[in-house]
Amino acid sequence: MSFPLLTATAALPAIGAIATAAVPAARRTAAKWLALAVSLATLVLAGLVFARFEPGGDRYQLTESHAWIKDFGVRYELGVDGIGVALLALTALLIPFVVLAGWHDADPSPGSRPRSGRGDAGGTTPYHWRPTQGFFALILMVEAMVILSFVATDVFLFYILFEAMLIPMYFLIGGFGDRAHAGSDENAAAQRSYAAVKFLLYNLAGGLIMLAAVIGLYVVAGTFSLSEIAEARANGSLEMATSTERWLFLGFFFAFAVKAPLWPLHTWLPNAMGEATTPVAVLITAVVDKVGTFAMLRFCLQLFPEASKWATPVILVLALISIVYGALLAVGQRDIKRLIAYASISHFGFIVLGIFAMTSQGQSGATLYMVNHGLSTAALMLVAGFLITRRGSRLISDYGGVQKVAPVLAGTFLIGGLATLSLPGLAPFVSEFLVLVGAFSAYPVVGIIATVGIVLAALYVLVLYQRTMTGPVREGIGGMPDLKVRELAVALPLIALLIFLGVFPQPLTEVVNPAVQHTMHDVQKKDPQPEVEAAK
Repeated sequence: MSFPLLTATAALPAIGAIATAAVPAARRTAAKWLALAVSLATLVLAGLVFARFEPGGDRYQLTESHAWIKDFGVRYELGVDGIGVALLALTALLIPFVVLAGWHDADPSPGSRPRSGRGDAGGTTPYHWRPTQGFFALILMVEAMVILSFVATDVFLFYILFEAMLIPMYFLIGGFGDRAHAGSDENAAAQRSYAAVKFLLYNLAGGLIMLAAVIGLYVVAGTFSLSEIAEARANGSLEMATSTERWLFLGFFFAFAVKAPLWPLHTWLPNAMGEATTPVAVLITAVVDKVGTFAMLRFCLQLFPEASKWATPVILVLALISIVYGALLAVGQRDIKRLIAYASISHFGFIVLGIFAMTSQGQSGATLYMVNHGLSTAALMLVAGFLITRRGSRLISDYGGVQKVAPVLAGTFLIGGLATLSLPGLAPFVSEFLVLVGAFSAYPVVGIIATVGIVLAALYVLVLYQRTMTGPVREGIGGMPDLKVRELAVALPLIALLIFLGVFPQPLTEVVNPAVQHTMHDVQKKDPQPEVEAAK
């Protein structure tokens, strides 16, 4: 029996989460180092998965299959394709940066006494006790569930993970809020609670509708195995009525559109990202939300190809609204974190547009966009978090002239912003270009309208940089320190990756493209051929 590499990659952070939570209260620093070590070890295992994956091999590789709930035909089935392996690598790569960036986010705040009345090491220093160990344990638990969701090939197993990851995310949002919140502690707690509940209710509603669709799929297909259902659909042994397929598709798609998030199901994201700590905000938009768009490719298109084509016109309209609406709201934001949140809504619109353009360029671009958006948003948001921590405010109007006192911080912020607007030479440009080419070749009008998002992205990013980094040094900015060693260890590798993948995306494209061809075969679509007029 071969080594279960996929299980090990997901099990390591889960075990690390338990170990981190069990560290004694007086050993906060030890808990941090343990979480960082576990995340780095998980990155090594993810690197082995990426290295062992053969782009020209079977669709699903490193497969594992074990009986789980025999009476209901549920199996523990894992397998990774080119799209899943790219997102698995992204997740494992970002978590160490999330841990490093959040190194002090759950430390005790001086000024109030802990519940026990004792200090961290048994002393009498008063502070508000915050469960540091729990903070990092929850991050590792989210990582384990996300990794498993990218490799689960049993529909019911995927559903369990899809819903279970909401629990640690709820506590991360509601229990560890942004300390730069304007207003009283009571108001901050109320806003944080509201954001966490809204996140949970929206995603639970989507999950419950998906559960009904999962049960319906089992009634029709008699199995939860993705490979068995796809094989039965391919050889004609599984016939699904048109109306049934469409209803099941809508059940799956609704849940994924909430998670993505796609307009008009997006409203939970700005609240969640605004009230969460900066690393948790990165965890939401750069890691967790990718499960929604990934699932559209893996489940919606593969299980319900005809229904996917039937729904394409409406979904393309929703994607266009997300692109333009998210970008317009980003332009008008006064809060740095909410600006980045609305920008992400626009970017997810591009991803959905690429998926449902039903072209190989569009779907390759959408997959690359998931990876590159994760890197660019992480870089911009984490550097913005370092900025906000120094000033203690998220309001753009409280900044100005930062580049004169903290040039390295300003420079990394600029590169992260330029990546967000998809500047040529940085990684997101490649993916956005492919999405637009794929959309334009199949739906020219859609492609033209989508370019409005590019113009607006340049506007909100450059205006943000101008108002925060240039001009005269505002009061409270003069003594701002530049990035420190830990912060540089977070920002510089992400920027290096954005540049590397911007000029040399082949390591990703050669893995992603074969998987995209499989998806194109599932929906029985071919790329439109350009019309060339004969020479006179």
